[in-house]
Amino acid sequence: MYWSKYFIPTLKEIPIGTEAVSHQLLLRAGLAHMLTSGVYSYLPLGYQVLARVEKIICEEMNAVGAHQLLLPSLHPIDLWQQTGRDETLKEVMYRFKDKKGREMCLGPTHEEVITDLVKSFVQSYRQLPVTLYQIQTKFRDEMRTRFGIVRACEFIMKDAYSFDRDAAGLKKNYDLMYDAYQTIFKRCGLDVVIVQADSGAMGGDMSHEFLVAAPIGEDTIKDDKGNSQVAIELGHIFQLGTKYSQAQGALFLDVDGKQKPMIMGCYGIGVSRIIAAIIEKHHDDKGIIWPREVAPFDIEILPLAGAEGDQEIVSLANDYYQQLTQQGWRVLVDDREESPGRKFNDADLIGIPLRLTIGKRTLKEGNVELKQRDSQDVQLMNKNEVLEYLFNQHV
Repeated sequence: MYWSKYFIPTLKEIPIGTEAVSHQLLLRAGLAHMLTSGVYSYLPLGYQVLARVEKIICEEMNAVGAHQLLLPSLHPIDLWQQTGRDETLKEVMYRFKDKKGREMCLGPTHEEVITDLVKSFVQSYRQLPVTLYQIQTKFRDEMRTRFGIVRACEFIMKDAYSFDRDAAGLKKNYDLMYDAYQTIFKRCGLDVVIVQADSGAMGGDMSHEFLVAAPIGEDTIKDDKGNSQVAIELGHIFQLGTKYSQAQGALFLDVDGKQKPMIMGCYGIGVSRIIAAIIEKHHDDKGIIWPREVAPFDIEILPLAGAEGDQEIVSLANDYYQQLTQQGWRVLVDDREESPGRKFNDADLIGIPLRLTIGKRTLKEGNVELKQRDSQDVQLMNKNEVLEYLFNQHV
């Protein structure tokens, strides 16, 4: 991708009213734009990061036998009345009447909807276990939106739901999700602390939170030395038991011929929150430092061709772009007619893991510069050997 043909509206100044570093860099690096308080658009660069995080989540969910679907955001209130959560969650629900006079809401979560779906198709123990998940937008009327996409009115969440015939089946699925969550966060470059938690309005006998220490957190954890730290909640898993299946009549015929309520678990990850947490944990005073697996691009090429457009530099940049792209690399070329200082500053700001700089002085000697975003060191490399080095070292 060429910068001049892409859409990366970077900002030099810190936006007014932003407290969290992640919120500032999210806006300054052209990842997102605030439409109104608590409501954000993901711009192309941010959408690429979002897609990378979602890909990791899907791979790990699929690996433990969960199947992806997509549930509606628009819910009839009478479904929520079956469990009483129309009252429990009324403070955060967006509620309204449609043109037919039916009371509706925008989904803040999907336990009722998934239970209603599964009970329509699963009637026998032979059809269990079933684990389904989605990645979808949730809506909560937050009184106090905070820290950009961390506490927003509209946010992206991965929610999975398991249905089993007995407690042993639930525990097996719960343990699979517990391990999968650790893998997901590790692949995103995040070290999580796992704590047993209160199930709250979700219900159930057991739940665990997955937390990352960060200044924007609303939870508290203790480090190895016993010191308290604030942390952001990224994931929460619950052993729901029969709270929803009993209330909604999600029954199955067991091997003994008796009807029993399905045993449920639910497993949530704040997908958009992960992006904020990554930025909080991976940045410096110049900008973001993306872990490679979630980065919007693998490498950024900076041709410093000058206003006159040095053809040797431009040609070499295009050649590198073609060869790297053919090998499956995601490449961004900053082909703008900007000063070297602006290009370097923007490169540090958006935080692509690798930067390949082609300058007039070094190219005269047959060299280019390779730099990793998380290091101060610059490698001077022969222009004809750098691609082979990249292909061998950064598989």
